[in-house]
Formats: sequence, C-alpha cells, structure tokens
Amino acid sequence: SDSLNIAILASILSLIIYWLIRDGHRVRNLRGKHVFITDCDTGLGKSLAKWLDKRGFCVIAACATEKGGQELRLCSSLSLKTVNLNLADSNSIAKAVVVVTKETAGKGLFGLVSNAEGPAPVAPTDWLRIEDFHSVLDVSLLGLIEITLKLLPLLKKAEGRVVNVANAKGLMAFVGGGYSLSKWGMEAFSDILRVEMQHFGVKVSIVEHGFLKTGIVNSDVIERDLLRLWNRLTPEIRDSYGEKYFVEYIKAQRSSVKRLCDSDISKVIKCMGHALIAKYPRTRYRAGWDAKFFWLFLSYAPSCLSDRLLCMMFPAPAASGRSVPGVLINI
Repeated sequence: SDSLNIAILASILSLIIYWLIRDGHRVRNLRGKHVFITDCDTGLGKSLAKWLDKRGFCVIAACATEKGGQELRLCSSLSLKTVNLNLADSNSIAKAVVVVTKETAGKGLFGLVSNAEGPAPVAPTDWLRIEDFHSVLDVSLLGLIEITLKLLPLLKKAEGRVVNVANAKGLMAFVGGGYSLSKWGMEAFSDILRVEMQHFGVKVSIVEHGFLKTGIVNSDVIERDLLRLWNRLTPEIRDSYGEKYFVEYIKAQRSSVKRLCDSDISKVIKCMGHALIAKYPRTRYRAGWDAKFFWLFLSYAPSCLSDRLLCMMFPAPAASGRSVPGVLINI
C-alpha cells in the first residue's frame, strides 16, 4: 500500500515537472514574424501590440479609428503597421486582409489575436431589441469568425496560431444581452477550429480573463445604456419592473463594476504573449483570480447555487412579489 502511494505521488510529481518544462519551451527566431491584432485603439490590443513590437515581431495592428492608429504608431517602432478595421463591415475586413497579405509577402501569418468587443447593452432581456444583439454579435462573434476564415490560408502557410480573447461571461451567463452569447459562441468556434487546424500545424488558444475595467465594462457606460433602454420601454414592461427596480439595478451594476473589475491588464497580456511565443501554447489561459476560481466554480456548480447568488446580487421586479431592497452583496 505504501509503495503504491509513493508510486502515485511520484507519477503526479513527474507529470507536473514535465508540464512545467514543456510549458517553458519557446519558439525560436521570433524576430520578423507577423502578428495581426484587432482592436488596438486602447486597452488590451494596444498594450499587446506595443509588447510584441518591443520583442521584434512585425505587428499589424487593426484600429477602429485613425486617431487610435496614429497614437499607436507614435509610441512604437517603424516596423509596426496599422490598418483601419470595422469588424461589422465585410468590405472593411476584406481591405484589411489585402493589407495583411501584402505585408506578410508570402511568408504567411504567424499570429492572429482577436480581441475586439462590440457595444453591448447590459440589461434584462425583455428590455432589449434585436438590434441590441446585432451591435455586439456582428463584431465580437460574426466579425471574429469572418476575419479568421479569411486569414486561415495565411495562418496555415506559416503554421501559426490563433488567440481568441474571452472573459468570465464565456463561462457563465448572468446578465441579459448579446455579450455572453458572443463569448459562448467564441468558445465553441475556437474549440472546433483548434481540433480541425491541428492537422495543419495551426494552434488555437483561448484567453479567459476576469472582469477588467475597460471602455466596455465601465459603470458610466452601463448606466447610460440602462437609462436609454429604460426610457424606451413600453409602459406595460416598465410597470412590471417598477421605478425602484431600475434604481436598485443601477446600484447593483455599479457595485459589481467597483468590486469585481480589475484595472491591471498585465496578467492578461502575459497570457496572450505566452500563447504566441510558447512552443506548446495552452488550450486555455485563465487570467485573474475571479476567472480561475469564482466564475469557473460557478459554471460547474449546480444551477440552484448560481441562481441563488444572482438573486442576491440583483433586485427583483415589482411584479414578482419579492421585496426589492437588500439584494446587494459584498464580493
């Protein structure tokens, strides 16, 4: 019995050591390899573009605005190129693909990092219209799929890698709107692509980060969208929720952003960088304590537990008969 326990522990320790050694291997001759990154105006995309540029990559950064591209070029080397890209527009995607094809000059594309996020109203589902779902799905999911499909020939030529950036809403849906749908769809698309592309030497990774304080996840933006949605509701829907619900829902969203959102994006950049430079990139990276433990745990927990937590975090509509106060919790 003691010998068996020792053998098991030795096997586990050997596997851990093997994984650590394997995880530490890096791709050689990275200088001059081309990486295309979406949404580089601010935040994760801009920081990653500068990080890769300093390490000798030939970065092609897609920006939504000309101002974003100019600011990035001013703080980067001459090898970094920018291109305007609107992922909701097929013509814009086609033009960007032409630029990438020209820049890679027959070498192929070593890396594609999809990081773009469309504007996504966060609100109860019956406050929304179909165009509210299109605003985020057309960019964060359908746009991601289209740009990936069009760049696959270049990625296969270079035996490169695809890095798709998701977050905790790809693990668990707990607010209405298209954002969670786009992240769940990204997870499915990435998994399918990873299995299929491994035959061509293309590696696919997903970076699942915790909540970050960005332009998308910002209490002022969320409150502005909530007010706009509330004002356009029909009297019937508005009465079913009640004015008190609206006030408490805004407080709940504000509290969630304040307590859960992290302004430090370096841990996410580290994961994205490893997915690009590691010889054996991981299938999934989880950046942030909430992504590694809290949301991952809830995604596997019984629905009764996660449902109960959401009932504690958010108020109840007036029509439900439950009291609205006392819904906020400290996380």
